[in-house]
Amino acid sequence: MDLAYLWFFIVGVLFVGYFVLDGFDFGVGMSLPFLGKDNVSRRQVINTIGPVWDLNETWVIVAGACLFAAFPEWYATLFSGFYLPLLLILLALILRGVSFEYRHQRDDPSWRRRFDTFIVIGSVVPAFLWGVAVGNIVQGVPLDENHEYAGTVLTLLNPYGLWVGLTLVLLFFLHGVSFVALKTDGEVKQRAHILARRVSIPTILAAAVTVVWTITIAAGRDAPLLWAVIACGAVAAVALITATLTAWLERDGWAFLFGCVTIVFAVLTLWLALFPFVMPTTLEGGASLTIENASSTDYTLTIMTWAAVICIPMVLLYQGWTYWVFRKRVFRKTIEQADAVAH
Repeated sequence: MDLAYLWFFIVGVLFVGYFVLDGFDFGVGMSLPFLGKDNVSRRQVINTIGPVWDLNETWVIVAGACLFAAFPEWYATLFSGFYLPLLLILLALILRGVSFEYRHQRDDPSWRRRFDTFIVIGSVVPAFLWGVAVGNIVQGVPLDENHEYAGTVLTLLNPYGLWVGLTLVLLFFLHGVSFVALKTDGEVKQRAHILARRVSIPTILAAAVTVVWTITIAAGRDAPLLWAVIACGAVAAVALITATLTAWLERDGWAFLFGCVTIVFAVLTLWLALFPFVMPTTLEGGASLTIENASSTDYTLTIMTWAAVICIPMVLLYQGWTYWVFRKRVFRKTIEQADAVAH
């Protein structure tokens, strides 16, 4: 296989990892107002991701760095055309990270309430804008003959892009609620079960529309991997239905596992629908960016491949070890005891 095509799939896998891992982070943040009815329960919700949220977030840094090195033309066009949405994602991620660290720095309810609001905003905004960005990349954007973006910010706010954004928010929300149910006890766990049931049907409907819409877009440009797009969409649909059924049955581990499978194959559906383009153009007379004309030299890709062979297994082992260390539930009683000792 040509190294440019190999790196198209490696970058795709990195974004899959990011959306799976940071996806439930976003979902936990979004669920905070619904699951945390007092300070202890809100701390219980936040502590489910406290040890891992920053590690999960590094996946997007690695994915972006690999995108820059492997496909510099794609990176340049993407970050120039999508500058404002990507800047808003960055600011929202910074806001969320700061809020995790600052909310407990002052024993003041209004202070904590303010940063809890920032956590919610910093979770919803990136989830939605990532969906809008990916949806526009798959659908195509106006690129001129020099591969430069010829649209505006409003161009990105089209029906398909907005719908993918909404779908990603719902998927992450359900994914995060399942994770909270898996990692907590007591009233928070019960509320998570109820919330998962309420959000399951809208999530299934939104995801079904996205899959059908994406397949239609791929078929319209005779995508060579259309069969794989259909297969991945079908697997994502079955996994999502299974995740919701197990959530209804309160089988939290299975619900979270199938939520992971859902996001993996949902992102693969979008990624494979893009192939062999990296940014199709919607302009007549414009020039699409493809895997071949957007990639780096073979020498660069060869060096990157050897680095990936060495580093990626190490990263996966370290991440797996981290999750094993912090595998225990977050009990309300433990937080209350810690507060009693502190006072």
